[in-house]
Amino acid sequence: MLKLNRIILFGNNIAGLKDFYQSNFKLELIEEIENEWVVLKAGQIELAFHSIGAEYRSEKDFKVASNVKLVFTLTEGLSDFRDKLITKGIMMKEIKSFKGIDFLFCDGEDIEGNVFQLSQKKL
Repeated sequence: MLKLNRIILFGNNIAGLKDFYQSNFKLELIEEIENEWVVLKAGQIELAFHSIGAEYRSEKDFKVASNVKLVFTLTEGLSDFRDKLITKGIMMKEIKSFKGIDFLFCDGEDIEGNVFQLSQKKL
């Protein structure tokens, strides 16, 4: 049997990414090599951030070009959680739904432009 247990994203500001996901999503720290490697527990899966190569690092704001979306499911309170993130200055899109799907969705971006989605089953 094969199972996915960890997703690794490469980034410029590993400490900032760690702080973003711990302070906003309350993810537990599992492993860390300061400014190089961080692993966070995200439910059944681990979310890891690995420092990009030195030749790509920048002191300026770094934005990733990626086709990955991290999806976090809430059991309730999607609108309130979204509002809380917005008050922290986090870019969040409007809550949306799709015909035939029993969930609400809302996309946002972390400090490096990684897209995440909040998802909640319609009540």
